[in-house]
Amino acid sequence: MSAPLKTASRGDSVPTGPTVNKGRTGTGDERGEGVVLNVFSHGFLALWALLIVLPLLWLVLSSFKTDAQIGGSAFGWPENWSLDVFSRAWDKGIGDYFVNTVIVLVFSVPLTMLFGSMAAYVLARYPFTGNRLLYYFFVAGAMFPVFLALVPLFFMVKRLDMLNTYQGLILVYVAYSLPFTVFFMHAFFRTLPTAVFEAAILDGASHTRTFFQVMLPMAKPGLISVGIFNTLGQWNQFILPTVLMQPQSGDDPERYVLTQGLIQLQQQQGYASDLPVLFAGVTIAMIPMLVVYLSFQRQVQAGLTSATLK
Repeated sequence: MSAPLKTASRGDSVPTGPTVNKGRTGTGDERGEGVVLNVFSHGFLALWALLIVLPLLWLVLSSFKTDAQIGGSAFGWPENWSLDVFSRAWDKGIGDYFVNTVIVLVFSVPLTMLFGSMAAYVLARYPFTGNRLLYYFFVAGAMFPVFLALVPLFFMVKRLDMLNTYQGLILVYVAYSLPFTVFFMHAFFRTLPTAVFEAAILDGASHTRTFFQVMLPMAKPGLISVGIFNTLGQWNQFILPTVLMQPQSGDDPERYVLTQGLIQLQQQQGYASDLPVLFAGVTIAMIPMLVVYLSFQRQVQAGLTSATLK
């Protein structure tokens, strides 16, 4: 007699074929691709760092060299590490250009942050007729090339009698930087919790007090990030001061900013054959922005990512 067939109960497992471990399929290939991608990304970042660091190193080293050494090996070490070249560059005009730039930025950057934050806050938190149209107007201003506005801008500032004046350049810098500031801060203010705004209003705070004491402190990472970008952009601006900060008469003093002053210094030292002074002037102009960015790099990264993560 043949053995009776056994029926499988609900608790018994019935093998249906060879088992396949899906979790281990392709693990080696995925790890290999990850290693290749990691090596490629790190190699690209290392190459990018060299492209940035090497010119800066060459610039600083050239400040301590003589004209003969500058014409020799590009990355040779200076024979004399004297700081006298920096004092010569400062006395030949870099000091005045530096002070003029600081005077302009002390007023232009805070005014840009104030007006830009106020406009972005209203556009982000208060719905009204024409809100989106006004917002897109600011966005279009950020994409508008400044070269197309130089001629009408020159005559407008001239009509206001503000050519070669600090206040004229400050107002132009504020207007030039407002579109990007509004665009950046608008996205940041939209991520802030509405409950905090409503609680402040229910507690009796006015809209102005709510903005300055509640919402603006909450937007501190975004303010620091866009403030650094505005500082870098206005510090390195060349075309606007070249057009607007030229002496209008023989009695009108020169109020050149650093970018203009470096061009003047280049022309002077090209004839005088004193290239270390030119390199020292560029180093003096570069150091403050490096210090600012390295000091606030974490805040800049936090401001750029916080709006996305919220």
